[in-house]
Amino acid sequence: MSLLVVGLSHRSAPVSVLERAALGADAQVKLVQDTVAAEPATEAAVLATCNRIELYADVDKFHAGVAELSTLLAQHSGVGLDELTPYLYVHYEDRAVHHLFSVACGLDSMVVGEGQILGQIKDSLARAQELHSAGRLMNDLFQQGLRVGKRAHSETGIDRAGQSLVTFGLEQLAAGGAVEDWAKGKKALVIGAGSMSSLAAATLARAGVAEIVVANRTYDRAERLAQILNDADDTDVVARAVPMDAVPGELTRADVAVSCTGATGVVLTAEVVAAAVEGRTGEPVAEIDVRRAPKQPPSAAAGLAADENCPLDLTAEQSGFSVMGEAAVAGMAAAELEQHAAWVDNGTVDIRETGRRAPESPEAEAELIGALAAAAARVGRIPERRRPEPVAGFARPAPALFLLDLAMPRDIDAAAHRLAGVRLVDIESLAEASADAPMAADVDQVRRIVSDEVAAFGAAQRAAHITPTVVALRTMAADVVAGEIARLDGRLPDLDERQRGEIRQAVHRVVDKLLHAPTVRVKQLAAEPGGAGYADALRTLFDLDPETVAAVSRAVDSTDEKDRPA
Repeated sequence: MSLLVVGLSHRSAPVSVLERAALGADAQVKLVQDTVAAEPATEAAVLATCNRIELYADVDKFHAGVAELSTLLAQHSGVGLDELTPYLYVHYEDRAVHHLFSVACGLDSMVVGEGQILGQIKDSLARAQELHSAGRLMNDLFQQGLRVGKRAHSETGIDRAGQSLVTFGLEQLAAGGAVEDWAKGKKALVIGAGSMSSLAAATLARAGVAEIVVANRTYDRAERLAQILNDADDTDVVARAVPMDAVPGELTRADVAVSCTGATGVVLTAEVVAAAVEGRTGEPVAEIDVRRAPKQPPSAAAGLAADENCPLDLTAEQSGFSVMGEAAVAGMAAAELEQHAAWVDNGTVDIRETGRRAPESPEAEAELIGALAAAAARVGRIPERRRPEPVAGFARPAPALFLLDLAMPRDIDAAAHRLAGVRLVDIESLAEASADAPMAADVDQVRRIVSDEVAAFGAAQRAAHITPTVVALRTMAADVVAGEIARLDGRLPDLDERQRGEIRQAVHRVVDKLLHAPTVRVKQLAAEPGGAGYADALRTLFDLDPETVAAVSRAVDSTDEKDRPA
């Protein structure tokens, strides 16, 4: 059996694809169960974070394993296999080990060096153990990955190379200023009470915000987080909990809002955000047009979805979706998307492949529609421009409301990027910002640690692979000795017990000495690259029963499971 990982991350796929492929807790459980039920895999674990989805499995066939794991990922993510395949990466055996260890150290994170991934790896292993899908390989791999990650953080300065996604997001909101100076005295709204939201709340409290309001679908969890914040000795923040239906009103009072829920739809629509800003400023909220001066959108009360100029019939869509946002057009037919994009951008839509912008003229319409149709066929949606571009003679007004969206799929409608008075930082903008972030010199040291640990893990696995064969060989030798001693007892019945004991010890010593050097040497050879064949050679040379070796393997695994710490 061999380790295989198939996945996609912020490095291989655009955020829009990651967002659609995001797996909820129930989907992760079902994916693991279906993977171990599939023929090529005997063990499985899923590592799903806000910017990666990876399926690890112990498979007996590489090509069949890749095909099966890719198909399962597509089925459970809801993204078609043809669309998902270009964004998938595959790692096998040592490369798969190297990948997980790099992930554990934060080398593959959106923010290099962030330590939250260790908790996510731990949760992934715990889930696999609970589902009984983690055997010896998955347990060894993930536990060693956790140790490697901790070693990297304790022995190097990788922590200086990056921070948590929360800290990085707040730095982006602060636009280059000190987060403490930016946050001091602000009122914050935290939507969600999970691990990421809790970290955001604690980070905001330490940064110096005056008040934190926690909203969550389960009110008890919001209350518990608020109580933890109030009881903290290192901050003076005042925290309270509110139900989710209070979010629009609290958003009007808040200076900054952080959202990270497990919702599958938009939590904050552009209309709600616009209404909140309007409530703070007392003036209608302008929408930033990327080519001209800002224009006034319909009032928040009327709702953007009521715009009679929109070419799409959105009456059947979920209430509150903005016709300007991507959420409104997701899943619509290509022809409708073409019309919608032309309406949104007034005939000028970014052509991502060429970097050109189609001119506003009837002659260019055919080219524009063709490009849009090709984009829709390829990615399933129109590449809608989400953030405003600089406009000559127009300065974007200072933000009245700061928004940080750490959810995948997104919690906040991307159309909020275009609202004047709003600064929105989401996973996509964080990915763009982190691409240019400098990497610390410690990263090279961490890479060396990863390489050393991969080699050590491989050697240990190869040595462990031959152990059942060596044990089976010694068991066979002991059986041969026992049989010969029994025959000797029958032939020499006059021997006393002391003589029989001496003969028995002598025979055992001879067998042990004959087997000692070969078994020690074969373990050394098996630990080296390409040493897996030595176990097969031993089984062939000594005609060992495969069932006996398998029984020893099961016994070893059972012992390891009992000895493994909870």
